[in-house]
Amino acid sequence: MKKIFILTGEPSGDKLASKVISKLKLKEPNVEYLCVGGENLKSLGIKSIFNLNEITYLGFTKVLLNLFKIKRKIHETAEKIIEFNPDILFSVDSPDFTLRVAKIVKKESPKIKIIHFIAPQVWVWREKRVKKIKEFVDHILLLFKFEKKYFESENISCEFVGHPLLENNTKSKIDINQLIRKNKAIISIFPGSRISEIKYHMPVLIEFIRLMNKKYTDFLFIFHSTQDQKNLIDKLLSSTNLENIEVISDEKIKEHILEKSIFAVAKSGTISIEICNKNIPSIIIYKMNFINFIIIKILVKIKFANIINIAADKMIIPELLQSKCNPQEIFKTVSSFIENSEKINKQIKETEIILDSFKTKSLPTDLASDALRKNLS
Repeated sequence: MKKIFILTGEPSGDKLASKVISKLKLKEPNVEYLCVGGENLKSLGIKSIFNLNEITYLGFTKVLLNLFKIKRKIHETAEKIIEFNPDILFSVDSPDFTLRVAKIVKKESPKIKIIHFIAPQVWVWREKRVKKIKEFVDHILLLFKFEKKYFESENISCEFVGHPLLENNTKSKIDINQLIRKNKAIISIFPGSRISEIKYHMPVLIEFIRLMNKKYTDFLFIFHSTQDQKNLIDKLLSSTNLENIEVISDEKIKEHILEKSIFAVAKSGTISIEICNKNIPSIIIYKMNFINFIIIKILVKIKFANIINIAADKMIIPELLQSKCNPQEIFKTVSSFIENSEKINKQIKETEIILDSFKTKSLPTDLASDALRKNLS
């Protein structure tokens, strides 16, 4: 029996990996799996060798403080993969963890094919990483067409498959009316999936909601959470006395809540693609400690944080980062959208143009799962 080890480093990677593997399971039912993953891969019946929370660290200082722990986890993971002896190591995103593991695996077991999905953002910083990746990665699956030139220039086998979150999902029969309070318009809030992100963003978001409640009475604010972090978000909200808030963690319900939303406030990251694909207007927020912010400002060579803005080379989706990530600025920006339908329509039209440039003729999950199938034979 053929074997695949799926290696992720955070919930967004777990979600993307599960979309690809669910397709592969239909095409190749006789494959044995093991993973480092979260709730999405678990829902496919795939066992994870440890909890994803053990490796989701945010920022440079967190990494430095946990350096020995991370290094130990990298070696421990590589040992487990080598012991499992898969035909393919399918690593997804989180390159500072997954590719370090892959490098060790390739050195110890050269026969294991390394296929990496979601290339390191070498176009943002550390472009020289491409030369190092060449030494141990057999094939890279790319989200964006413009990435190809960086890897082809080093003769690295790569393939543009597109973004699985841009696939048109079929509607499932879920009644969410009982979850939605009557006469309340939904604003979806995505505070992040990492503990550090949640702790930085939640106080700001709570105060933002307080400001909104002073001006408006017809909004319900729904926090989208992973199952692992739901208790933490519930705890942080429990002492607020805010009555127009909810927390949801079920993936299918979250999707339907987003579709019913009139606006979204989201931490910078993959979720922005999903929001834009649903034609929901949004803003991006992000806050980290000052040292991390200064390091990133020095290293990063692009103007924007959001992939939509990067591809457009202009600010389509407002980015409220660091000092701008405060309750007053978020309130002011959100209000400017919900009171101006022309502004909302303009953002949606412009994001549609950018998203179209990200799409492939075939479904991304089909292309990615087919690449795995080819390498299984």
